[in-house]
Amino acid sequence: MKPIVRVGLAVLAGLVVGSAVNMGLVMVGGAAIPPPEGADVSSMAGLKASMPLFEARHFLFPFLAHAVGTLAGAFVAARLARPGKRMGPALAVGCFFLAGGVSVALAAPPPAWFAVLDLGAAYLPMAWMGGRLGARES
Repeated sequence: MKPIVRVGLAVLAGLVVGSAVNMGLVMVGGAAIPPPEGADVSSMAGLKASMPLFEARHFLFPFLAHAVGTLAGAFVAARLARPGKRMGPALAVGCFFLAGGVSVALAAPPPAWFAVLDLGAAYLPMAWMGGRLGARES
């Protein structure tokens, strides 16, 4: 298989796995910590209008979803990439998810503390960690 095809498939697989993990944790989080009374989370406009109602506990599962989803996706991308070239696909997954995180943060601005924590710790550091774990030879 050509190296560029392998890298592309590794990144694609990482994005699919990371997205699935992210969505699973978001769904579990909504059941574990329900949105505040009166919050409309069914649309971006409703979420933006409801943001002042959210407490710190409501941001736990979104952070975990972003961090663990990125970690899982980067790990898969690294495992599927060529030995010796595993960190690039892992970081590509992290950059993709970071771009998504930035776009959501701009569309429905969370509290500043969460934006800094989420954008600073949930994406590129987790992608690096996933790349390192995935690069380990078994």
